[in-house]
Amino acid sequence: MTLGPLMVDLLGTALTAEEAEILQHPLVGGVILFSRNFESAEQIAALTRDIHALRDPHLLIAVDHEGGRVQRFRSGFTRLPPVGEIGKTHQHHVDLALHQAEMTGWLMAAELRAVGVDFSFAPVLDLDYGISEVIGDRAFHQDPDVVISLASAYIKGMKRAWMPAVGKHFPGHGGVEVDSHLGLPKDNRSFDALYSADMRPFRALCDHDLTGVMPAHIVFEQCDSLPACFSSFWLQDVLRGRLGFQGAILSDDLSMEGAAIMGDSVARTEAALAAGCDMVLLCNQPESVVKVIDELSFNDNPLRAMRLIRLHGRHGIERTELMKSHAWREAVQTVLSYTPGIELELNLT
Repeated sequence: MTLGPLMVDLLGTALTAEEAEILQHPLVGGVILFSRNFESAEQIAALTRDIHALRDPHLLIAVDHEGGRVQRFRSGFTRLPPVGEIGKTHQHHVDLALHQAEMTGWLMAAELRAVGVDFSFAPVLDLDYGISEVIGDRAFHQDPDVVISLASAYIKGMKRAWMPAVGKHFPGHGGVEVDSHLGLPKDNRSFDALYSADMRPFRALCDHDLTGVMPAHIVFEQCDSLPACFSSFWLQDVLRGRLGFQGAILSDDLSMEGAAIMGDSVARTEAALAAGCDMVLLCNQPESVVKVIDELSFNDNPLRAMRLIRLHGRHGIERTELMKSHAWREAVQTVLSYTPGIELELNLT
């Protein structure tokens, strides 16, 4: 069975019979985990094993685990700093910042792979202009060259832990104030302005570093009337065509207010897939998942399944072995050294 185009969520810390049935539907291809699904490292590892056992090839399992404000798993995991802290280091110590970025990317990925998560939606490639309600220190820096440098190192670390990188939010979320979870942001900058600044990290990394890209729920008014996530201009003409990206395109959550312009859950899903998304995220509305499965009109593309398969994490290490390793201890010390006051929340019993 190939991976379907829907990534869905779960209500609690263990699979229900109804959820297991939904996850075996051919239209489903992945699961995204949230804080409500987490109690402990041992529990989340058991949950991912149960999910992976349902299908062959196994369903993708993803999470937002950037650090700072956006880290779904806490107890038993290193509390990661926002990557903006690494950007601050870069202002004075470039080589040290690159080392911090690589070690942080590796630590994030290794700890998740050790509990069966395939990938985190990371890194954030947006530019921090100091105006976005939702980006802020989730971004490495305002300077696109610094973002490229630090994100490259971060991805290098992820790859050492056998985790693919999914960059977000194409073509750039940093230039708007409104949070797309709560409303539909509009950016009035020209295409040339976006191409020369916000898109530069995506341009630099999409050939060899990124396995996936997540587009934004933002209307770039001078370029297209639709949010990027639903725009064939942004996904086909620009990302696939001009930038030459061959990896997977995964939508942001279609339950967000920034997606409401496209209609109900079925209309949003069909529009995102028609525009060029390979997988769409349906979160926090279980009834919408059932509605989409029942009503979705979908013409599959064989290339879509091939792109998604590349998002499987590989060569996961057993968690207790990871935490006995010199590499893990070195990475933890590196993270703790540049984030005073951050704590290591571990329970190895």
